[in-house]
Amino acid sequence: MRNTKLVTLEEAIHRSGLRDGMTISFHHHFRGGDKVVNMVVAKLAEMGFKDLHLAASSLSDVHAPLIEHIKNGVITKISTSGLRGELANEISHGLMKEPVVFRSHGGRGSAIASGELHIDVAFLGASSCDELGNASGCPRSENAKSICGSLGYALPDARYADYVVVLTDDLVAYPNVPKSISACEVDSVVVVDSVGDSTKISSGAIRDSKNPRDILLAKLAAKVIINSGYFTDGFSIQTGTGGASLAAVKYIRESMLEKGIKASFALGGITAHMVKLHEEGLIEKLIDVQSFDKVAAESIAHDQLHQEVSAIEYASANYMGSAVHALDIVILSALEVDVNFNVNVLVGSDGIIRGAVGGHPDTAEDSALSIIVCPLLRGRIPCIVPKVTTLITPGKGVDVVVTEYGIAVNPGRPLVKQRLLDAGVQLTDINDLAAKARSIIGEPDPLPFGDQVVGIVMDRNGGVLDKIYNIVD
Repeated sequence: MRNTKLVTLEEAIHRSGLRDGMTISFHHHFRGGDKVVNMVVAKLAEMGFKDLHLAASSLSDVHAPLIEHIKNGVITKISTSGLRGELANEISHGLMKEPVVFRSHGGRGSAIASGELHIDVAFLGASSCDELGNASGCPRSENAKSICGSLGYALPDARYADYVVVLTDDLVAYPNVPKSISACEVDSVVVVDSVGDSTKISSGAIRDSKNPRDILLAKLAAKVIINSGYFTDGFSIQTGTGGASLAAVKYIRESMLEKGIKASFALGGITAHMVKLHEEGLIEKLIDVQSFDKVAAESIAHDQLHQEVSAIEYASANYMGSAVHALDIVILSALEVDVNFNVNVLVGSDGIIRGAVGGHPDTAEDSALSIIVCPLLRGRIPCIVPKVTTLITPGKGVDVVVTEYGIAVNPGRPLVKQRLLDAGVQLTDINDLAAKARSIIGEPDPLPFGDQVVGIVMDRNGGVLDKIYNIVD
């Protein structure tokens, strides 16, 4: 097949019409194994580009090479959901003149669709692609090198970017079906040695845990769910990636079997835990915006009831058809929760950015029941505090906070509180949890923040929710 879409990366960049000052975008489905961002930005630096706006769905430890590109003026603006590792540390200390703009996954989808976040050129890694540009996160040949499963965070970029470049390490015969990204949305196809290391898509926050505290938290979270009034046949659920959130699935499963209850769907980043329940017939459908491990990535490749969904269809506040509007229960983790039930999942207790907004505020606000699971303390660091360091998820969307020292229910949810009390679940006041944390570790010293704004946190509707200031050592 003769097709002029198949070009080198440099030729694709030339064809895109990219100029200094424009916006380039990437997805993070390979997470810690991503190779596309560093590869593309290195090529752009080599070609002499400056003053670019990098709009990635998220950035992680592997993207530390961006530090030099920021220092050299290749990248001067960043929009993302999260930052981790050395890059996050440097930005927290004031590396960039322009503050990083943080959006939730649903907020990013909405911003792209509305044009608030306009993408000039999208560079999207795919596990397989044909010469016309039909791309997928699943391998389609024996020569496949990578697998990431769902490409949900790349779909808005593919649809709305002015120019779309797909990079793949598995060029397959036309037509590549089933496809995630249509050839009609793709302008250039670039074959590279590797787009990502599949073994690292489950790195970072996604972890199983045998920690006794996590197990206790999981049991308590499951107890809340089972007695909340929302644990009925046909309920829907999403879990976060922390150890306690994942472990809670085990105890929910036991109760589902005991009571003969099945879930209609599981949503969000899908893990092997959810795939297991689906294959056992306990969850009818999986709606997958990001496959969080190899088992989930392989499942979406062959199971018609395991469906990929775009970030917009997943969690955008402005689209009533987004899946979060039909979500019953979500279990989420937190770095901090304050006495007003506000949550921080982005900035550590040391003032360093070390996480991601993700879908946290999207799912908390729109679900029928949102449960935050976190310990009272992490080492000598309090997790229940008078006021969060950075506001990410407003307390109005948080219903229950579960710690190993007690369970607190938002006063705005009296019916949930009464149901739990009627079931014999012991509850406490969140102010008492914060006081307990202070009684154990004392009053922490104030963080040495400077006066430079290094991050701006946007709410789901495009307004400014909070600002992050530089940390001074």
